[in-house]
Amino acid sequence: MAKRKPHAASIRNQNTATVKDVIDAMLKSYNLSKKFDQTTLLATWNKIMGKAIANRTSKLEVRNNILIVTLNSAPLKHELNQSRYKVLELLEKEFGKPVVKDVLFV
Repeated sequence: MAKRKPHAASIRNQNTATVKDVIDAMLKSYNLSKKFDQTTLLATWNKIMGKAIANRTSKLEVRNNILIVTLNSAPLKHELNQSRYKVLELLEKEFGKPVVKDVLFV
């Protein structure tokens, strides 16, 4: 019995790329990667900072590469202002690169 030739759709082209690589290239070419990372930061704030801080956060926004966090608790705001460089390190560790240049707690 003769071997059947594989269907054209099942043959992988050597010039193919993963979806992740294509999306990363698209974000880079349109200069959207920074904005995408900032949006991802806003979406994952609860996971990064934990439930206690996330519950006391009333508003998050990024303006001019500065993350502005509005908090409901004055003592927590004071404590986070004292350790804002630690927060920046947490964000950089999560994303593998700097996403914002500063954090402002109001």
